[in-house]
This record gives sequence, C-alpha cells and structure tokens, in this order.
Amino acid sequence: MFHVKKELDLNASHEGLVIGLFDRPEKFTGVLSGLDQEFEGHLTELVKSGDLSAKLKSVTKVHSFGKIGAKRIYFVGLGKEKDLSFDKLRESFGKVFKQLKANRLEETAIYLDTFVTEELNGLDTAHALSEALALSTYQFDGYKQKSNEPEKRLDNVTVYHAAAEDEDVQASLTVGYSFGKGTNSARTLVNTPGNLLTATDLANYASELGSKYDFDVEILDKAEIEKLGMGAFLAVNKGSEEPPKMIVLKYQGKDEWTDVIGLVGKGITFDTGGYSIKTKAGIVGMKTDMGGAAAVLGAMEIIGEIRPEQNVVAVIPSTDNMISGGAFKPDDVITSMNGKTIEVLNTDAEGRLVLADAVTYAKHHGADYLVDVATLTGGVITALGLHTTGAMTNQESLYEQVREASVEAGEQMWLLPLFETEKERVRNSKVADLNNSPGSEGHALVAGAFIGEFTEGTPWVHLDIAGTATTSKDHDLGPAGATGVMTRTLALFVERFEPIEK
Repeated sequence: MFHVKKELDLNASHEGLVIGLFDRPEKFTGVLSGLDQEFEGHLTELVKSGDLSAKLKSVTKVHSFGKIGAKRIYFVGLGKEKDLSFDKLRESFGKVFKQLKANRLEETAIYLDTFVTEELNGLDTAHALSEALALSTYQFDGYKQKSNEPEKRLDNVTVYHAAAEDEDVQASLTVGYSFGKGTNSARTLVNTPGNLLTATDLANYASELGSKYDFDVEILDKAEIEKLGMGAFLAVNKGSEEPPKMIVLKYQGKDEWTDVIGLVGKGITFDTGGYSIKTKAGIVGMKTDMGGAAAVLGAMEIIGEIRPEQNVVAVIPSTDNMISGGAFKPDDVITSMNGKTIEVLNTDAEGRLVLADAVTYAKHHGADYLVDVATLTGGVITALGLHTTGAMTNQESLYEQVREASVEAGEQMWLLPLFETEKERVRNSKVADLNNSPGSEGHALVAGAFIGEFTEGTPWVHLDIAGTATTSKDHDLGPAGATGVMTRTLALFVERFEPIEK
C-alpha cells in the first residue's frame, strides 16, 4: 500500500503527484520552484491568473504534458500555514483522495514535505494522510447487480519525505490507515440491513475479530442469558424469532487484569419500537440502531492492530426489537441482572434496557471504567443537531479523557448535565425501582440517567450518537450513510488512557 522514499524524483513515473500549496506571498521555493522551472514558469502564471489556488481544500489538477514523470499533478490548497490544523489537513487529504478515486487512479505519489508545518510534523502528516485515504475512499457496495467493468482502487501510494526516518513514517502511515479501516468496518456493519445482520451474525463477526487479533471471546446464548438473570435484555428480545447474543471481547495489554476499560455498545439490529411502534417514516433506517456496537467493534479492530498497553473488555447486547404475541408491553415489570426492577412505560426505550444488563455484565468482567455508546434518543438530535454527539458522565476527569480523544479524532461532542432531578424522574415508579421512560421532556437526559443507575458508582461516560451515526450527505472523509462515529474516539481514548485516582 505505502512506499516511503526520501528523495523526490521528478522523472519517476507516477499516475499522479500530490503536492500541498500554502497561501504564501513569496514566489515558489524548494521543490515547487524546481517544478515551476520544468513547466517554464507556467505554474506561477496559473497562480497569478487564479487557476491554481491555495484556498483551503481546493484541488487543482494540472496535466504534465510529459515535462515530468508524473502524468498529472494535483495541487491541494492548504490556506495559511499558521491556520492549518490536523483536522483541516486530514479533510484536505480526503478531498484530494476523493478526486483521485473519481479519476480512477490506482497509483499516486505524495510529496509529504509540502504539507508539513511547524505545528504538524512529518509523522502527524503521515497519520492524517493514511487515515484520510481509508476514510474518504470508502464505499458500501450494496446489493445492486455488479457491472462487468473491473473496479479500480487507489492501493499503491509512494510517500516522499526527506525529514524523517523511513521506518517512523511507515509506522505512522500504518497506524493512521488502521484507524481509518476500523472506522470503515463500523460503517459497513451499520450500513448492512437487519435481515443480513442479525444478532447471530454480529456475534459471528465478533468471534472472527477475536480470532484474528487473539482476543478472549465469550458469546452468551439465550439459555445462558436467562441463567444470569438478564431480564431487561431478555424482555426486549421477547418479540423476536432471532435469539439474543451477549457478545464479549477481552483484550489484555497489561500483565495484570487491572484498570480495565469497559466499552459497551448498543446492538439493536433492527428497532420497530415494539408495541410503542414507530411511525412509517420513523421506522425506516432502524437497521442503524446497532451503531454503538459497530463503533465498539471498530475500536476493537484498531486496538487489535495497534496493541496498546491497556486492558479492555467490550460488551455488546444484541437483539432486534420486534412485535409479536409474546413481545413485552407497556406496564410490564421486569427484573434486571443487578436485581433492580423496571416498569416499562415505553417499549421503544429499549436501548437503555439492554445497556443496563450489559453495563452490569461489563462490571462482572472487572470493568473499572465504563464508556457506553448508543444510538439512544431522538432527544439528543433535538438538543444538539446532527453533528454533535451528546455525552453524560458521573466522573468529569474520565469524560475529559474521552473528550480529548474526540477532539483528536475530529468527532465533536458536548457534555449534557446529569442532575438529581433526572435521576429522581427515572426512580419515580409506584410499582418498581425504576421506570424506563418518564416522559419526553429532557429525553436524552433521562435516558442517560437510567443507564447511570446501573453503574453503581463506577466511573462512567455515556455517548448518545443518535444524530451522528449516519449522515445524509457526502463529505470530505466519506460518503452519505453510516459515519462510524466514535470508533476512532474510543480507540484513541484507550490508547491514551491514564488511570484515575480513586
């Protein structure tokens, strides 16, 4: 995939050559000056005429007409050097890789030195490059009849960089590409329809992931789930013909099983809403209700690749939420794994029920810290829109580590409050310890507060990705559809994690 070389050879044969262009008042210098000379000053003229722009994320293709070895040059506008951030750089790479894909290139060269700044060294730039390559060129093939025309993919990239050791640059490229690929795996899971991705299918996928990366794997079937008393999880499954699966993956990066990070992902493979049925418009797209599970599995793939010195247990409760003569109903009272009873007021508030037992089971496996991820509420979309993940926590120092990871991943989030008022609302039942849906007001808050009841003081962060798990528009780092949101955030959080003093 990637080939690292120190010296840029303008005579080397390439389908394309990618060069970064900063907005600088002075004339071309360095390799750009030499390139301009090969073109007899015409590049300078293109800049003066406005046909070659340094505007951020602009991409200009210039044919070489045989003046250099590369057939065409792609100039990527980077704006002013002082304003270029890692996010903007990653998006700029995404923009040019989309162009290369559209032009059906299978090979290209990139002169990395033209993208490096005082703030972003060659290794940072290499990571941004390879992550963007994976993310921006992703596509979900779907199920249409295939064309006989062979598909062309950009899978041969030569990176020229004079300022760092080849091994270090290669390592950064490999890690960045792993982050992108893990996110793409999550995207594919979310894009897969519910009839082709049942709880059993998801469990099989996790088992294959475990075999590939030598994780400990535990898949609980319905009888084992019943034996452990996971009544909240089982209630959601009652209407389904598909058996539920409690999926557990364990990665041990330390000698002792201590400071264990528990990643818990909601794995509802399709959500009708149950007897609190969704509208005919609202039910479309509910194959994506396992976005939290996908993010956790994508993060575990990255963890398997980079092998951080951390301990992680991933727990995914998976089922669909269907309607049948045996399905659970409003007014039912169920008993969770930790013994708390729950009055069901809304069968469409099922995600918090399966997460309740999953959080308890993560603690059973020794989780000292918890992060749950779920496409949980429409309320978070009302509060924060479609581009911001909602977060809640009982331990702000833990949240701060997750937030810092999200900033590096370019996945914005916002901390929502967890007040006693919301806790009291979910505890307000005349017949049970808790109720699962005390009303639409502050819906995202009470959903998070409900899950918090099962953490029992364990440091915990809740991430509601209902608005961010999918997008309706193409963007610089991917197509419309599943985003794989929080995959990279979770992996970075694990990689950078520092235990919290208790």
